[in-house]
Amino acid sequence: MPFTTIKPMIDARDVYKHFGGLEVLRGVSLSISKGEVIAIIGPSGSGKSTFLRCLNHLETIDRGHIEIEGELLVETDEHGKSHYVADAEIRRICRKMGMVFQQFNLFPHMTVIQNIIEAPMIVKGIPRQEILPRAEVLLEKVGLTAKRNNYPSQLSGGQKQRVAIARALAMEPDIMLFDEPTSALDPELTGEVLRTIHALAEEHMTMLVVTHEMAFAREVANKVCFMDQGEIVESGEAKAFFASPNHERTKIFLKNML
Repeated sequence: MPFTTIKPMIDARDVYKHFGGLEVLRGVSLSISKGEVIAIIGPSGSGKSTFLRCLNHLETIDRGHIEIEGELLVETDEHGKSHYVADAEIRRICRKMGMVFQQFNLFPHMTVIQNIIEAPMIVKGIPRQEILPRAEVLLEKVGLTAKRNNYPSQLSGGQKQRVAIARALAMEPDIMLFDEPTSALDPELTGEVLRTIHALAEEHMTMLVVTHEMAFAREVANKVCFMDQGEIVESGEAKAFFASPNHERTKIFLKNML
């Protein structure tokens, strides 16, 4: 039987990104396997969110190599110039990833159920009668069946974020990216969103989570990466990472956060 190598779900190598004269990512490399949950932590301005946005082409990189499920998204030539695949391929590859943002980004003029079914209908061409049952299942999963006909203005922050998670899941992604999903929430609403993400982890959804919630990172993530000044300073298995960090910058950060 021939030996086959299982490709990572995300394989990012030596990624660089600058905005004007500010170098935000400085050679970031990260690989995530199927079913793995990786938490990215670090101070504000360290490049965490930018890295996430580069993975799904919300930002373009200056240099580096990114593959999603073994498919090339962008590579760099011998002159150090990055080259993306064709636009249609970018859209197809990026649909493998669902993204949940800090600020929910729900359509205010649409009800909860309309927010969830819009992208599958428009982007994937799925008929309304086909996507509705799945949307109802997702609403039940995030505990918001009773809010199906409410508008975002009638929801709490935690409820809005859970709708955003259901909306991302409606596209049936293989990978979920979370960009500080609780940073805009009051502390009492944070738990309900983290419980939803925890439930996804128990279903072995592949996830990359930028977070300031250290307890969540320790309990749910398989691996934790600490970023500072555009670099991954240290990474490791979650429990060992928090129990005995090696780098001085990591130790100082965790001392201030825990």
